[in-house]
This record gives sequence, C-alpha cells and structure tokens, in this order.
Amino acid sequence: MADDVLAGETLTREQALGVLECPDDELLDLLSAVYRVRRRWFGNQVQLYFLMNAKSGLCPEDCTYCSQSKVSEAEIPRYNLLSRDKLMEGARMATERKARTYCIVISARGPNEREMAAVTSIVPQIKDKYNLKICACLGLLTPDQAQQLKDCGVDRVNHNLNTSDAHYSQICTTHTFTDRLDTLRAVRDAGMEMCSGGIIGMGERREDVVDLAITLRDLGVQSIPVNFLNPIDGTPLAGPSDLNPRYCLKVLAIFRLLNPDREIRIAGGRELHLGSMQALALYAANSIFVGDYLTTKGQTPEADYQMIRDLGFEVVRNAEPSQC
Repeated sequence: MADDVLAGETLTREQALGVLECPDDELLDLLSAVYRVRRRWFGNQVQLYFLMNAKSGLCPEDCTYCSQSKVSEAEIPRYNLLSRDKLMEGARMATERKARTYCIVISARGPNEREMAAVTSIVPQIKDKYNLKICACLGLLTPDQAQQLKDCGVDRVNHNLNTSDAHYSQICTTHTFTDRLDTLRAVRDAGMEMCSGGIIGMGERREDVVDLAITLRDLGVQSIPVNFLNPIDGTPLAGPSDLNPRYCLKVLAIFRLLNPDREIRIAGGRELHLGSMQALALYAANSIFVGDYLTTKGQTPEADYQMIRDLGFEVVRNAEPSQC
C-alpha cells in the first residue's frame, strides 16, 4: 500500500480498514512502510505548535468530550477572552518553545463581535513582532467572519470535524456535522488553510475513523490534528478507555496513508494513550503540540525536544513539504 501511495494512487476504504485491523505483530512493518510516505513529503522534519486557551469554559454547546461545554462539571478555569498583554505573552512563549504556529482558541459556539474585533486587531501585531503563523480556532464561522480573519492575516483556521458524519449525533446535539463542514468551506473559500481533525476513542467504530480520514482528504484539509480522548472527570465521556498505544499508532498510520502529503499532528491525549511509544508516532505524524493543551497538561517541552533528537529528527521553524 505504501508503494501505491508513493506512486500517486489512493487507498480504498476497504484497504484503510485493513490497516486498522492489522495484527499487532505487524505493527513495526506498518510503521516502516508509513515512514517511507512521511519521509517523501516531510523528510525528518517535525513542526511544533503552541496552544493558547484564550477563552475557557462558558460554552453553550453540549459536546460530550469537552471539559468546557455546558454539560461538563469538570473543574477547569473559566474566563472570558484574555487581554491583549496575555495573548502577546502567549506569542512570546510560542517563540521561545520553537513553535512555528501560534494557535488562538476560544470556547464558544462562534465568536461575538467583541471577540472578532480583539482577534483581528491583535493578529497583525503578533505577526509583526514574532513572525509566527497564526491558527485561529473560534467555533462556527460565517463566510463574512472567515473573510475578516483572512484580511487581518490569519493563516489557518482550526475547526475539527471530530468524528464521522454517522457518529456525530452521538457526541453533540447543539450543532451538526454539516454545520462544521460549512465552517470549513467558508475558511477554504476565504483563502485560508483548513486545520481539521478528530478525536479517537469516543465510542466510534473503525469505519467511523476511516470515514473521517477520507472526508478530510476529500475536503483538501492541509493540517490534521489527531486527538486521543482524554476522558476528563466531570464530562459525559469520563471513565475507563479501551484505547491502547498499538491501536493509536495504527490510526496515525491510516491518516498518513489516506492524506500522504498533509500535515498530521499528534494532538491531545498523546501522553496518556501513547505513553512510552510516543516517539514511534512520529514515523507517521510530522508535527506535535509543545506544552499544554486547552484544559489538560502535556509533557514538558524539554521531553519533546529530547524525543525528537533521539529519533534523529529535527525541529524546523519553516516546515514545508519536502520533495525528497
């Protein structure tokens, strides 16, 4: 299958399901094959992202996985949009931690006028001072809002599909899968890059994982964060998880094979579910978040840098697809 992908062919849904179902004793063979695909477009480069939870909690949506939703009883910080100084401080930290992209995230159904004004005014200042790429994650967007973000200099918008169309109603009822698709299309039509991925471990079938990866491919999404559910106490999906590191690696492999020249990022839950096997994930993925996530802790930046060095890979500030 790696040979087929490298030759420009597209995997079928049945082939992709076969990857998720491959025996554990073939895992190293799978990673070796997937690494050939990763290396073709990204060499041994690893790009770092830094997240800033610019508005925490207070969200009216009922996403069952999220500690910030209205149905969550998780003990998390709750605050309105951070001040300009705190957002600039986050940009400084992103630069210090070798990140190329600074992700500004708010918890909301969508941004209000004040939040849009704050984001569109600070983005040019951040880019001018720190030369960072900006990814904005603001919830559902109208075409006009997407155009405003493009005009102020936002490079990319994150809006995760999270799971397949068929499974979506099981994790959220206050908006639909189509609503999320509409936001991504508005981002694309405004001329920005799309960042969209999923959360694995929310009761979905393997078919749902494959369908999500195919949907992202067909949309032309440029950056795909793959999260593994952190079942936070106080959320509806709290409790034991049936994920294991071997399955998580197979998931990353299938996202790479179905989206060979796209950025694949190991996102939330990697420390919890990949554990001592995190480094192996970078044979499929080519980017990670450095530092903490929205309401959960990540491993230290120093541990991330060491993991990358131990692999013989390199952190790059201007990662672009390689033609090697």
